Amino acid sequence: MTTRDTTVAVFRPDDERLANAVELVESLGATPVPDPMLAVRSSGRSPKPGADYTILTSKTGAELAREAGWEPGETTVCAIGPSTAEALRQEGYDVDRVPDEYTSSGLVAELAEDVDGATVEVARSDHGSDVLIEGLWEAGAFVHETVLYELVRPDGAGSSVELAAAGELDAAAFTSSLTVENFLATAEELGVREEALAGLNDAVVGVIGPPTRETAESLGIAVDVVPQHADFEELACLVVEEAAPTYHD
Repeated sequence: MTTRDTTVAVFRPDDERLANAVELVESLGATPVPDPMLAVRSSGRSPKPGADYTILTSKTGAELAREAGWEPGETTVCAIGPSTAEALRQEGYDVDRVPDEYTSSGLVAELAEDVDGATVEVARSDHGSDVLIEGLWEAGAFVHETVLYELVRPDGAGSSVELAAAGELDAAAFTSSLTVENFLATAEELGVREEALAGLNDAVVGVIGPPTRETAESLGIAVDVVPQHADFEELACLVVEEAAPTYHD
């Protein structure tokens, strides 16, 4: 059984993550359409020291914390999921807490019984979910947020939009709500929003988790695939499997 050529849009920051995504999709027998949709702009800030708990929510945050010279001291270091935890360890940090559910609500559930009266530092992008901050406040924590980086739409994004509008995109793997929003914003700028939306809805759409699914569906995008874990490799495998037609040699 062999997969026919299948075009799959992947939305990752234009660094090793995009290169790895391309390599993965190719290894699955499909044709990747790399379209960054996100670029990272560092704020130069570091997580505020002295908190009882410090939360990081991405590989990028882990890397920028190290670049800024952050030292955890006695804080309890919390990662939103295993990918972030691994990135923190690669930067030389110990990780104390990882939730069973790799989402903002999962982090709240993980920490809710422990943070009443505690100080919690949340270090992340400028597009972090309000669910995390509000949930920690409701649990009785004193929360401070540091924006480590901004997520912006890079110049030149949109190759996947044009393919979708032409009906030539077989699948898309969205990795955050912002990639969904930026896809449609790019389509709007190119004057093909309705065509791109129709093309996307004729394709297989995969999203990294429930929050991204909620965003996509609220914007008129039908979601076909959501992995059990918020993991790009799992997402890509499911999307390619769902999208790729097969034929017998």
